[in-house]
Amino acid sequence: MPLRLARGAEKELFSVGGLLVLATVLAVTWPGWLIFLVVALLAAAWGVLLWFFRHPRRAPEEEGDLFISPADGQVVDVELVHEPRFLHGPATKIGIFMSLFDVHVNRAPMSGRVAFVQHVPGRFLQAFRPEAAEVNEHNLIGLETHHGRVLVKQISGILARRIVCWVEPGQDLYTAEPLGVIKFGSRVEVYLPETTVPTVVLGERVYAGRTTIARPVANGDQDNDEDKILVQGRA
Repeated sequence: MPLRLARGAEKELFSVGGLLVLATVLAVTWPGWLIFLVVALLAAAWGVLLWFFRHPRRAPEEEGDLFISPADGQVVDVELVHEPRFLHGPATKIGIFMSLFDVHVNRAPMSGRVAFVQHVPGRFLQAFRPEAAEVNEHNLIGLETHHGRVLVKQISGILARRIVCWVEPGQDLYTAEPLGVIKFGSRVEVYLPETTVPTVVLGERVYAGRTTIARPVANGDQDNDEDKILVQGRA
């Protein structure tokens, strides 16, 4: 299967690709070890960009009415919080840290309609730091689902200086449909209805559009499920 790339990669690929072509022409015209080194470095950088912006096809591992991971990476938060911007109340928060080696395309955790999109300027702290979620530049995507409201928060990092969002209010999404991409290392948080029980634990690796991270539960089961969330806390 040919390599599929994420939308929004054109600028970086064309910039580095153009420099690579120019350096190659110079290497042919005026050969020397220094220009050959430049060509090698630019070729390596172009290959890294191709790998970073890869956009593999994904489908949920399990069938059923489940919440799917919005990002590739490591689970760093599983806790009950108050979410004031879209859910306006208690929520189950699951945070995922993405390294430079992860796929950076983000996906819808469940089918629904986009009701809210907001870009918030901010700082560029390391994405793994807990305070980065509040002070770093981020993008909010709110979904209305048949299990209630869901908020996906795309957070920039020290290297991630651009968040690209592909969806807009009023758009209908299916589970695992691409939402956007964060460039060069970042963090994603998803806020689910409090009547939700996580199926992941701290430190677990998850994959966007594939790994089940939580399941909806009936109100009668909520008390027991809250205990499961609270014992996990934060990494």
